[in-house]
Amino acid sequence: MRNFSLKFLLRLAITAAILTVILRAIDIKQVLQILQHAQLSLLVLAILLQFGSTAVSAYRWQIIMQNLGFGQTFSFYWQSYFKGMFFNQGLPTSIGGDAVRVLDVAAHGFRKRDVLYGVMVDRAVGLGALMLLSLLAYLLKPDLLPMQVYRPMLMLIVTGLTGFLGLLIVGKMQWLNSLPKLLFLKIISDRLYLIFRTKRLLLITLSLLIPFLALLGFFATGWALGLRYDLMIYFAIVPVAIILTIIPVSIAGWGVREGALVGLFSLIGANKAIVLTMSLLYGLTLIIVSLPGLFTFLKGRHV
Repeated sequence: MRNFSLKFLLRLAITAAILTVILRAIDIKQVLQILQHAQLSLLVLAILLQFGSTAVSAYRWQIIMQNLGFGQTFSFYWQSYFKGMFFNQGLPTSIGGDAVRVLDVAAHGFRKRDVLYGVMVDRAVGLGALMLLSLLAYLLKPDLLPMQVYRPMLMLIVTGLTGFLGLLIVGKMQWLNSLPKLLFLKIISDRLYLIFRTKRLLLITLSLLIPFLALLGFFATGWALGLRYDLMIYFAIVPVAIILTIIPVSIAGWGVREGALVGLFSLIGANKAIVLTMSLLYGLTLIIVSLPGLFTFLKGRHV
């Protein structure tokens, strides 16, 4: 428990430090002016797009878990997914939304370890789809970004996708059975094959639709604030920032996301204050979208 608290405090300190550095480099009055002139209709659209992305995520998770033999209804996975999202975004805790999802499913008589593998597969598929969309943006318009930015970001995306494909292959490597510390990779690989045994086309479509809607939400937020770049620019830059938030060094990616987006967009001449405002509003959008999870959590406590 003590180590748990220390990790949380460390993440909180890192989050505060990154945001402090960014805010010191940007005129806060300018941020307030940007918010005053924001196009409200596009901000509402961004919330709806993110809500749609999260709802589709819950549906994909249901399909993945059912293909792994866990059963349960869409209503169950909807409520559990939004509850997990709330714990990820709405509360300053180290419990984590994935842990909440594991506990929800395990409560129906399943082993926590088996459920955890299902959640990890869901995460892997989502990350793979996000990187694929970003790769398509780079390949369709290679002149989107300056070459000194284009090459390292493309390399990062290709490396990530190679890792995902490698995860599919390791399931066929029987020699991993003799290496207990690496056996979990084979288990996850085997489960990746299992989830695509039925409804394969639907699962692929949903997996691509989820980041597509989320990136459209980013696009709508940026345009609402005056960051009028081509849609493909968002598809090329934003996924890299989102991927970096997976690194568990801050609270729900706050600070890391802002730093990455401000740094990357500034390389193409974007206004840093607008980019920071866009990132902060996206974080608030995630909290707003996660509110159904709060209601589900409170309802469960009173049952």
